[in-house]
Amino acid sequence: MPISPGHPQRWPILGVICLAQLTVLLDNTVLNVAIPSLTEELGAGTADIQWMINAYSLVQSGLLLSAGSAADRYGRKKMLVAGLVLFGIGSLTAGLAGTTGQLIAARAGMGVGGALLLTTTLAVAMQIFAPDEQPKAIGIWSAVNALGFAAGPLLGGFMLDHYRWGAIFLVNLPVVALALCAVIALVPESRNPRGDRPDLLGAVLSTIGMTALVYAIISGPEHGWTSGRVLAVAALAVVVLSLFARWESRIPHPMLDLRFFRNRRFTGAVAGAVLITFGMGGALFLLTQHLQFVLGYGPLEAGLRTAPLALTVVALNFTGLSASFTVKLGTPVSIALGMVLMSGGLVSIATLTASGYAGTLLGLLLIGAGCAVANPAMAYAVMSSIPPEKAGVGAGVNGTLAEFGNGLGVAVLGAVLNARFAALIPFAAASLPAALAAADSADERTRVTDAFVSGLETSQLVGAGAVLAGGLLAAALLRRAEREDSAVTVPT
Repeated sequence: MPISPGHPQRWPILGVICLAQLTVLLDNTVLNVAIPSLTEELGAGTADIQWMINAYSLVQSGLLLSAGSAADRYGRKKMLVAGLVLFGIGSLTAGLAGTTGQLIAARAGMGVGGALLLTTTLAVAMQIFAPDEQPKAIGIWSAVNALGFAAGPLLGGFMLDHYRWGAIFLVNLPVVALALCAVIALVPESRNPRGDRPDLLGAVLSTIGMTALVYAIISGPEHGWTSGRVLAVAALAVVVLSLFARWESRIPHPMLDLRFFRNRRFTGAVAGAVLITFGMGGALFLLTQHLQFVLGYGPLEAGLRTAPLALTVVALNFTGLSASFTVKLGTPVSIALGMVLMSGGLVSIATLTASGYAGTLLGLLLIGAGCAVANPAMAYAVMSSIPPEKAGVGAGVNGTLAEFGNGLGVAVLGAVLNARFAALIPFAAASLPAALAAADSADERTRVTDAFVSGLETSQLVGAGAVLAGGLLAAALLRRAEREDSAVTVPT
């Protein structure tokens, strides 16, 4: 049960769990700026790079709900310690990896630890703060989420400017050690003995199903969308995800309560959350390649040039401007406005980058503003659409689908880029550097670069369309839900 007056050391504890949270979230995007280094040193192709990124987010998304349930049942402090240990071991293994396969496996292991940390940190924050302080504490926790998601390229660029690529993982080790000591010393243990049992089969089915789905998307351009391999994996994804849905609908303690999706408010908010992370994750994956491969920036400079996105999100969240928009405009309009801004940012990056960094900067600012406005509004919509006793489950569903949206954004927009690049350059190899190396003349190298730029533009426009459609859909569903609620409460 929550401690009525609040834990006496609640603010230092919040700092500790936010530090752990920030480390986990940075690793969602920190790998993006290391793509050229990994391509050169490990011989990684585009599909390998996508798996290095997706292995982390997909394992994490598949385990978020069951990790939260385990923390409730067996002890949140225990799961927080376990998550830090697993994340540290995975970081060490990733930093010392010598092959793409080892790095992918290490990233998957980090995803397991990350799932425990992401769910447990929020649960601990709810336990140590009194009800009147919880909104402020969760606001800080949410701002750290946005900062961690967007600041990864900046940290990665700084590390790669001074050290080899493995340092972006090894830097986690002192942070994990500090957080581990602080958690053991400061964080109180809390558990709910009557909590739902972990849905292990559901976690396995969801992880396999989502991994198969993304593998089919990544492999489509390379092997052909109608090839036996791609069709077989896509069929496996459909079958496993169908089994997951059936299993979740039949057991008494499901990892994902499918009845939530009957609520238009919840469905609209979740759709928006998926598409925000779809557009943002895919855009950062593509943008960092554009800044380094096409414009020739180094890792640190590329990270610095993406920093305005993170700074915009943090500024609008910490000053309370984004929350004031939600109060004045209402949840549906705020979500629509935020996702229109995001879509406009993606269009700006796609169409104005030829004129220099100004178009990219405008796009980053628009995307950051859109995320800052839409994310709090959607979080409110999710939490207000379900019973208070199921708030943890609702947050877990939102986090799971957001993680999936990030992985799917990298996979889908990366697949669009590969397909466009291959269509324009018949001799294109597994990556842009390989295609440039295979070019026989300066004209061919220019043609390869132009084709890559064309693929990036197409991918960003696809992401913009998805984000805009998602914003309008989410706003429409939420508006309809509000009207239905008004019709029920107003007497006739």
